Amino acid sequence: MLDVRRISTSRWWHKKKNWTLFGIFLFLVFVRISKGSVYKDLYYFISRPFWPGQFQKEIILKSINQESLINLNLLQKDNARLREILSLQKSSNQNVSAAVISRKTGSWWRQIIINKGSKDGVEIGSTVIGPGGLLGRVNSTSLFTSSVTLLTSPESKVGVWVDRIQMNGLLVGLGDDYPSLILYSNNAEIKVGDFVSSSPASTLLPPNIPIGIVQSIDKPFRAKKSAKISLLAKPHLIDWVQILKVKI
Repeated sequence: MLDVRRISTSRWWHKKKNWTLFGIFLFLVFVRISKGSVYKDLYYFISRPFWPGQFQKEIILKSINQESLINLNLLQKDNARLREILSLQKSSNQNVSAAVISRKTGSWWRQIIINKGSKDGVEIGSTVIGPGGLLGRVNSTSLFTSSVTLLTSPESKVGVWVDRIQMNGLLVGLGDDYPSLILYSNNAEIKVGDFVSSSPASTLLPPNIPIGIVQSIDKPFRAKKSAKISLLAKPHLIDWVQILKVKI
């Protein structure tokens, strides 16, 4: 009996070390069959405490919040400045707000139709502005609607002012998105980025209404210079406008 017991206890499956090695072998086989997915998942949980975690996330969020706050402050200052330039706070009760109900901004048809007309006090020649600045002038009215000739229309010609060089010029629509600024001086030192507004000497528009920025400069022709103007107010994006009732 003693010999039988010794033989049975000597078999390999009775040894804990062998069971440990066998378990490791099975685990490696399983990892091999699963193509390492289990190992990757295990690594996911083991490495999680060492990820660039909450502290870095808070820093990023703080930076984003600071950037948003700075942008908000800049927008508020720009809004206050533009409203002051446009005199919206002082004269908004004298102006007429209108919705754009039709656009003809392609090709040579550069006009919009708004939902206010003669019954609302809109007159032919009234100045129309939108977010950004000047859009154009009213060219016709009905009882309930008005048509506005945009600055981009070939029919549009308005006096403008280039503040940096303190010079008057003429803004002429060409039928595209960039009207032409004409300066009747071959020596005018106009530059890309110069700001253009309505002229204090204009008999058609109130003065100092923002219009646009010099986009490019054409080659001088005889006794004049011309430049392309990028308008601040984009008629194809604007849904609401104001008709100024200020008498010039």
